[in-house]
Amino acid sequence: MIFEAIEFATKAHVDHFRKGTKVPYIIHPLQVARILIESDCSDHVVIAGILHDTVEDTPVTLDDIEQVFGKEVMNLVKSVSEPDKSDLWEQRKQHTIESLKTDPSDVLYVSLADKLDNIRAIKEDFDKVGDTVWDRFNRPYEQQKWYYEALADAFVSRIVDDRYLALARLLGETVKSVFQNHIHQAPYNQ
Repeated sequence: MIFEAIEFATKAHVDHFRKGTKVPYIIHPLQVARILIESDCSDHVVIAGILHDTVEDTPVTLDDIEQVFGKEVMNLVKSVSEPDKSDLWEQRKQHTIESLKTDPSDVLYVSLADKLDNIRAIKEDFDKVGDTVWDRFNRPYEQQKWYYEALADAFVSRIVDDRYLALARLLGETVKSVFQNHIHQAPYNQ
């Protein structure tokens, strides 16, 4: 089913790219899956990681996911998806942070892998283009900093399993590196 999920997500994200790059978007859900696989997550968690952005960013519906991958995967994807993309960015992100306080472990793991891959991509892009990386996002540096620091705190406070706690700490270290050590520096390749 993992390979079926990869094929499903690849078709759903066709012609999509990571913000401000030429990197096909499908790389992100595959990186999320890799983090989950390397953390010994169950197949349904890995599949949800692969599909986590399909409902938010493509015409795929929760019903589509349930029909192909079952209710358990659909519920995980639903839990990690923003409920209303028309809400203000701040409201959507606050909802995510608040949800992390009570979400079940499997939801935390998918969300953690997603956020870890996102902050790693931001760090890599920052190292290439400097502060212009923030121009790619709906909100500038300060709001991104607030969001990622709040996420890092939420994960560390909730996760007790050593495998995932190490990932939560890695997220926190990467967030700190991006937002405390890199602000207002010139790109590396200039």
